[in-house]
Amino acid sequence: MKSYEVNFDGLVGPTHNYGGLSYGNVASQSNSQQSSNPKEAALQGLAKMKALMEMGFQQGVLAPQERPDVAALRRLGFSGTDAQVIERAAKEAMPLLVASCSASSMWVANAATVSPSADTADGRVHFTAANLNCKYHRSIEHPTTSRVLGAMFANQQHFAHHAALPAVAQFGDEGAANHTRFCREYGEAGVEFFVFGRSAFDNRFPAPQKYPARQTLEASQAVVRLHGLREEGVVYAQQNPNVIDQGVFHNDVIAVGNGEVLFYHEDAFLETDQMLAELQSKLAKVGGNFQSVCVPRSAVTVDDAVRSYLFNSQLLSRPDGSMLLIVPQECQANERVWAYLQSLTSSGGLIREVKVFDLKQSMQNGGGPACLRLRVALNETELAAVNPGVIMTPPLYGSLTAWVEKHYRDRLSETDLADPQLLLECRTALDELTQILKLGAVYPFQIN
Repeated sequence: MKSYEVNFDGLVGPTHNYGGLSYGNVASQSNSQQSSNPKEAALQGLAKMKALMEMGFQQGVLAPQERPDVAALRRLGFSGTDAQVIERAAKEAMPLLVASCSASSMWVANAATVSPSADTADGRVHFTAANLNCKYHRSIEHPTTSRVLGAMFANQQHFAHHAALPAVAQFGDEGAANHTRFCREYGEAGVEFFVFGRSAFDNRFPAPQKYPARQTLEASQAVVRLHGLREEGVVYAQQNPNVIDQGVFHNDVIAVGNGEVLFYHEDAFLETDQMLAELQSKLAKVGGNFQSVCVPRSAVTVDDAVRSYLFNSQLLSRPDGSMLLIVPQECQANERVWAYLQSLTSSGGLIREVKVFDLKQSMQNGGGPACLRLRVALNETELAAVNPGVIMTPPLYGSLTAWVEKHYRDRLSETDLADPQLLLECRTALDELTQILKLGAVYPFQIN
């Protein structure tokens, strides 16, 4: 039976703005308060989805969230009509209104952790929504994320869904941004690689001093238990706290893996040699041949990696066994990064080609190609059980681009977030989107 790695890309929401909400994310903070272009952002993301579909990769789409999140503002004490809630928040606590308008759910690498059926005890694909409790504006996402994933992967014979972990610091979970799976074939048993920034209960693990470590070891261990993963099919690694303090807020900013290959920066991890040996040993036991590509700091500094998002790229397997790397334009603009990529692809090694995409709107808020996609390994039967409305096709691409052109603004500033009309525009757009994607009622305004 054939198997695939399907990339489900986040559709950028109508309230895409530069609120500078993510402390530790250099791009997010440095572009704070600039005017954004939601329409351009959504079209850039759709263009990447279309391109990958046309290259022959399985591609899906994951819907955005309802924003502003009026219910979240009500929980914080704002009352009255929806328009009055927004007006009061704008006058009394603008940062809370900005947080309630965040379109950060576009970065669906943080939506959940996914384990394919070949790895799990019950032979189903398991999803655990990420609690994202390190940042308030992201911590409000998981209830809708769970409903959307449930509508996409509804067949209980093939798919199992778990609620987010307890929303406390000890179980900080950032989803697939800190999770990678290695395997020989997507339908075969593999090794799941969990990267954590700190331990909540064991002080033997060093912690960063400047920026928060968002993923805990204990959260990763809990996901392993929930998904029914075998001990021999799991490897844990600690992210280097020094690179977290340089703006590497998730592992997918400093490393990316796919198939049997890990592409990583020399300074990405602690105990790197031990980790690589464990990955090689465990993958070999299930018939795989683990290989790694280390980018030396002498060629690309951590600062270069953070500014260019070299590692926040998509590493894709081609039928001939070679790898394709999808990178943002910022990699081409960085002289050292581009020189490294040119030497990498000309060396005849594992990564043979680089394709560049314009994702400026997402990049300026701190998310690149890898942030925009959630990977789900599926066999043919499971793929057939996925809601067909969310699988990218030429007609769906046409419908979604027309939908964006119809509903999205081409300029959004912080003051625009206080406009009650924006909420109405967002709800109208999302109500139509659920019909296009055949999701049913997944948003609070559709349910309440």
